Amino acid sequence: MTTVVSILLILAALFMIVTVLLQSSEEGGISAISGQANNYFSKGKSKTLEAKLALGTKIAAGVFVVLSLVMLLLTK
Repeated sequence: MTTVVSILLILAALFMIVTVLLQSSEEGGISAISGQANNYFSKGKSKTLEAKLALGTKIAAGVFVVLSLVMLLLTK
């Protein structure tokens, strides 16, 4: 059982690494902090590849955390 969880944990980690590396860097800089970011193009942002990569990263991170806790419980 721990072997299966270990393999899934490694796959989740690799998927998370790949999705993070494929994302482009934010170019808002200081203006994003002060609220002066350009929001004109953000209307259809949920359909872009960038949004899908961000969602994939969040899902992979959640799966990674859950599998890590399962692995902790299995090894005790």
